[in-house]
Amino acid sequence: MLKYICAALIMLVLLHRDVIAQELIPANGNVEVVQDVKISQLADQYRKMSLNNPETDGFRVQIFFDSGNNSKSRATNIQDEFNAVYPEIGSYLSYKEPYYRVRVGNFRTLVEAVGFQKKITADYPNSFPVKDKIIQ
Repeated sequence: MLKYICAALIMLVLLHRDVIAQELIPANGNVEVVQDVKISQLADQYRKMSLNNPETDGFRVQIFFDSGNNSKSRATNIQDEFNAVYPEIGSYLSYKEPYYRVRVGNFRTLVEAVGFQKKITADYPNSFPVKDKIIQ
């Protein structure tokens, strides 16, 4: 029985000490971050790499694809029309045999791409979101 009482007292003292230690921290609103210098170096290296390769995985909305005669000129016309209506959204003309494609936007998530696709559905009823490399 004496063992249990001693064990309970020791536990109580240890718990009380932890509670007191937390109360002694000054509440002035400042936070001190203690980190290894290598973390800052790694973050700087990541920033430099991102500047050298600004592309990342994301989504775009494909508004046109076609093959055959005059498909390049039709793709260019669609891209020009889109740029006139949405100058703030990037548009990209690409060729992957045998199709010319026009894709728009730089969306990080599928939800953003679908939201924009719904916005332009009236003008581009056959548009759809696609996974693509985007510019950060």
